Amino acid sequence: MKKLFAVVKREYVQRVRTKFFVIATILGPVLMAAFTVVPALMFGIRAGGPTRLAVIDETGRMYARVAREINSQQAEEEESPEQQPQQPPAGLNSDPKQRAEQAGKAMQSSIAVEQAMIGNRSVDDIKKELDARVQRKELDGYIVLPASLLQKGAPEFHARNTADVFTKGQVQNAIYRAVRSERLVDSKVDEQLIRRASEPVRLRTFAAGDRRESKGESSFFLVFGIGLLIYMSVLLYGQFVLGAVIEEKETRIAEILFSSMRSFPLMMGKLIGVSLVALTQLSIWALTFIGISIWAAGTSISVPKISPIILMYFVIYFLMGYFIYATVYAVVGSMVTTTQEGGQLALPVVLMLVAGFYLSFSIIRAPSSSLAFWASMFPFFAPITMLVRIVTETPPLWQILLSLGIGVVTATGLIWLASRIYRVGMLMYGKKATIPEVMRWVRQS
Repeated sequence: MKKLFAVVKREYVQRVRTKFFVIATILGPVLMAAFTVVPALMFGIRAGGPTRLAVIDETGRMYARVAREINSQQAEEEESPEQQPQQPPAGLNSDPKQRAEQAGKAMQSSIAVEQAMIGNRSVDDIKKELDARVQRKELDGYIVLPASLLQKGAPEFHARNTADVFTKGQVQNAIYRAVRSERLVDSKVDEQLIRRASEPVRLRTFAAGDRRESKGESSFFLVFGIGLLIYMSVLLYGQFVLGAVIEEKETRIAEILFSSMRSFPLMMGKLIGVSLVALTQLSIWALTFIGISIWAAGTSISVPKISPIILMYFVIYFLMGYFIYATVYAVVGSMVTTTQEGGQLALPVVLMLVAGFYLSFSIIRAPSSSLAFWASMFPFFAPITMLVRIVTETPPLWQILLSLGIGVVTATGLIWLASRIYRVGMLMYGKKATIPEVMRWVRQS
């Protein structure tokens, strides 16, 4: 046991003292904040002035309504802070739908419209005139409202930049609302009454037998956040595990180490030591996030509330998932001679975590099904699939314990396999490891 602790201490201290660890620990939260906040700020940047559009109204009565609908969209977006409900920034709000809506509104551009007078001219002549104005950059485009618009006629949108899908969407929505309102007027229906009758209904969700409103969707999204955290941690720190295993192969120091200790505690010490480095860095980032959350609790930023038992399961399954996939890198590192080969060989196995994401969409609909049970027992899927079951419809405790037990046994077995391959592989000079060769190493050691 002393030798195991000695290996753990060496691997941990050697890496924590490096400048790279300190710099990465400091820059980590900064980069995460940048990836969260900066895109939201960039979405709000509006290049250039308003989009200038002319409208050819062949109906003779739709221009005013279309222009009013376009202006009403912009008025809703630009209403004063006193009139606008207080909402958290798009990058920090816990509701993904609201974030998407806010980002979409931020990307919409302002539009200035003018009416193209028809008079005695043909529509083709007016189009030629407007095309020339677009070429001279006096206009950005023009809209054609055909005479049959209120029946089944399709409006036209001619623009210099046809890739501007945001302006196109604004124009399409404005024309749709204008046509709908005009059709209601023609049918002698009160459009205000229709709008009041069309107001959306909010569905409140309760767990059966509980009178408190459920916020389970926040926990569900957090499950995917944990899965993404495992995936990113494995990709980031898996290379460290791989490098630690290959390190002694290049210097042949492991041959000396094998004379004083067995390969299993050596491999276990390396895995634990490097993993503690990763968990130390992640813990610092987590404490930073908790500090920000405590500060945000006193602001308008929405912070999801999670029960302590659910949070405990998150931590346990994150650790289990990380160690399972870290041992995959240890096994691969014992077979290869370079980190480049190891990264390519380990990636298909790590991508099984992505398969767990896809299975979760079926499991959330039937968390007690046979598919959900077996997927949550499979150790490479369990860090995601079992968490989905826990936050949707918590399974019996024995299933959770069985899933954890299988995960621990799998990680231990992979470390044992890696140690046996590693011990024999150290003695093989200049020979590529094939699957039959590796199986022979396992039997020989």
